[in-house]
Amino acid sequence: MRKVNAFYFDGAFYVLTYSLSNKMKQIAENPVVAIAGDWFTAHGKGVNLGYFGKEENKEIANLMRTMFAEWIDNGHNNFDDVNTCILRIELTHGLLFSHGTRYDIDFSK
Repeated sequence: MRKVNAFYFDGAFYVLTYSLSNKMKQIAENPVVAIAGDWFTAHGKGVNLGYFGKEENKEIANLMRTMFAEWIDNGHNNFDDVNTCILRIELTHGLLFSHGTRYDIDFSK
């Protein structure tokens, strides 16, 4: 289990991470991942979108700068390092809990 900061956008969760981390090495071998919060739990497929600074990642990178504004530029991340990457978690199924009710969700439809 790992705790990460993530945000949900357009059917997936996005995480800023490092491509040479153990987490990303494990996802490369087996992309099935789980993600959980206070009111949900879900499974999905982890996809490394590659370098944070790639032109193709510009929209998500800009969203990350907004969503993670409190800490993204605290010196912990090296945006000149091509191994600073974006992990996309494409949801497949999950459970949502709302006011004592459980909802099973199939994201593949």
